[in-house]
Amino acid sequence: MENQTAKQTILIVDDNPENIFFLGEILKNIYNVKAATNGKEALKIIWKETPPDLVLMDVVMPEMSGFEVCRLLKQRSSSQSIPVIFVTSLDEHLDEAKGFEVGGVDYIAKPFQPSTVLARVKTHLTLYDQNRILEEKVVERTQSLFESTKELNDTQDVTIFALATLAEYRDNDTGTHIMRTQRYIKILATHMMTLPKYKDQLSPEIIELLYKSAPMHDIGKVGVPDQILLKPGKLKHDEFETMKKHTIFGLEVITKSEQTLGVDPKTSFLRFAREIAYTHQEKWDGSGYPQGLAGEDIPLSGRMMAIADVYDALISKRIYKPAVSHISTIKIIKNGRGQHFDPDMVDAFLEVAESFREVALRFTEDPDERMALEAS
Repeated sequence: MENQTAKQTILIVDDNPENIFFLGEILKNIYNVKAATNGKEALKIIWKETPPDLVLMDVVMPEMSGFEVCRLLKQRSSSQSIPVIFVTSLDEHLDEAKGFEVGGVDYIAKPFQPSTVLARVKTHLTLYDQNRILEEKVVERTQSLFESTKELNDTQDVTIFALATLAEYRDNDTGTHIMRTQRYIKILATHMMTLPKYKDQLSPEIIELLYKSAPMHDIGKVGVPDQILLKPGKLKHDEFETMKKHTIFGLEVITKSEQTLGVDPKTSFLRFAREIAYTHQEKWDGSGYPQGLAGEDIPLSGRMMAIADVYDALISKRIYKPAVSHISTIKIIKNGRGQHFDPDMVDAFLEVAESFREVALRFTEDPDERMALEAS
């Protein structure tokens, strides 16, 4: 004899006990059968007990029609996937389209033909099982994909952090500088994303990559000798020429990292880091380095980094210079519009300059820098 616990359960909902009896006789040898004589009782069984695998629902019932019961159970996630077959008399003039609209899957007409009832029930239970298996597989694959994506993102974050930390070990000024500049980039890019010209070039995903990549703008300083990198005074011409190579060194470090990781440079998560490290010293008028690029030939990421890098360099105290006030820094950047800086970048910066100052204040402990930032 078949194990009762293995049987699927059919709920019969009908206000006529004779119909419940006839359907029960047809189904009881193959399925577990439950019954309800009205809509409220049916919903109580479906929602408060172990839900059935299929419902045979009379359409015309007092107080609550079968259509209304079906509509209600389809509104809950716990019961919306249960197939509902409507039961109707041949002489009843019903809107069958409404039955399908509220979520029914089929109709069975009275008087009942056992073979028809069994065939319809079997068909929809099979479909129900197949859909349930498919949904479980989708959930499993989605979870697997989520875990794989998270693992990939974690790997990317560790790679970027490790590379950025290389520069921090060489340059005592880099620690708070990289924390501030990555936040400047995010503020600037988020504002620019609202502008029609840049809405197709910037997205939340790209901005997040820019944020993560910004700390590597000076990664190439690992290749600059200490006597130049840490020199307290002004650099001589030949020393400055060596310092300028940090952009080339940065490109080389990131390119070699991509090769080691075996990633395509066109789609690599390090592509923005590569652009920023190599082009953040380029100038809008073509007088920058290392390539002397001009205008929009400079990647967008490099043009944004130029603003962030210069702002932070000016408001920061160094051995060879005092901190410049926030107000004076704004004037310097504004005066560089169309020469050092992309005019669009400057205009955007002026809109969010106060947010830059808030970031700088949050990430400085130097009293002179704080005083310069707070000065009106």
